Amino acid sequence: MRVIFMGTPPYATRIMARIEDHLIALFTQPDRPVGRRQILTPPDTKRYILKRGLPIPIYQPETLKEEGVIQTIRELRPDFIVVAAYGEIVPREILEIAPSINLHASLLPKYRGASPIQQALLEGEKITGVTAILMNERLDSGDILGYTVTPIGEEETARELFETLALQAAELTERVLHNFDSLSPLPQHDADATYCKKITKGDGIVDFDDAERLYNRYRAFIIWPGVQLESGLKLKKMGLVQREGSHRKGEILEIGEEGVVVGCRRGAVRVERVQPPSKREMGALDYIRGRRLKIGDLLL
Repeated sequence: MRVIFMGTPPYATRIMARIEDHLIALFTQPDRPVGRRQILTPPDTKRYILKRGLPIPIYQPETLKEEGVIQTIRELRPDFIVVAAYGEIVPREILEIAPSINLHASLLPKYRGASPIQQALLEGEKITGVTAILMNERLDSGDILGYTVTPIGEEETARELFETLALQAAELTERVLHNFDSLSPLPQHDADATYCKKITKGDGIVDFDDAERLYNRYRAFIIWPGVQLESGLKLKKMGLVQREGSHRKGEILEIGEEGVVVGCRRGAVRVERVQPPSKREMGALDYIRGRRLKIGDLLL
C-alpha cells in the first residue's frame, strides 16, 4: 500500500505514525516563525519524520496549487492520500489521482471547518468523535467511511481531547485503509451541517458574564490563544463552581488555598492561576494578595 500523507500539527502526527510503514511522501505546511524571537520552526509532522530518520521525501509547498505539485503527486503513484489537519483545501486535480481520505475531529456533518475540537467544547457537548470521509471539493462534506465516538468529560480541555481524538483517528485510519474495498460510503445530510471558524487571538478575550460559557472558553482555548480579561490578565487555570446564581461581574466571593471564587452575572468560577501583563504566571491567591484585593472587590 502506497500512501501520501498530508498533515501539519501533532494531531496529524499521531495519525501519520500509525501508518508510517506505508508512507511514500509527506506534504505539510512550510516552516514558520514561532514565538517572540520568531524562530523558524518546522511543522510537527516534519519533525517526526526527521527525528525518526525515515527515508520519506517531505514537500512543503506554500499552496497545493503551486506549479509542479500535482505532477509530483501523480509521479509518486499513491494508492491513497490521507489528509488530517493539513491547513489547506485539496484541489480537485489531486483528489482525482487516488482515493483521498480525511480524518475530521467531529461527528460530521456537525462542526465542519477549522476548529471542530474547540467548537465542541465551546458548545458544551457531551460527546464527540472522529469521522473518516472520502474527500470531495467541498469543505468536510465527503461521504462517510467510518467514525469513532468518545464522551467529553466535564473538566476535559482541548489538550486532553486533542490527544484522545488523535489516537482514535490513528486507529480509524488504519481500519479504513485496510478495509477500503469493502466499505459502503454514506452520504452526509447537508441540512444537518454546522460550521466552525478558524480561531483568532481575539476569541480569547473574556469577561465574567456567564460562568459556564467562560469555563468552556477556557477549556477550548487552553492551547491557544488562552483566555484573558480586557485588562490583559490571563486566566491560566480555572474551574466551574456554579452554573446558576447572580453576582456582580468579577466580584471576589471566596478566597481559599485552592484559588479565588469569582462571581459572574450568571454563576461563578474558581480562578486558580493567573498571569498579569508582562509578568510570570502565578497563583491567584498570590496575585490578589499583591494587589491587596479582598472579598467584595472586583477581579477585573
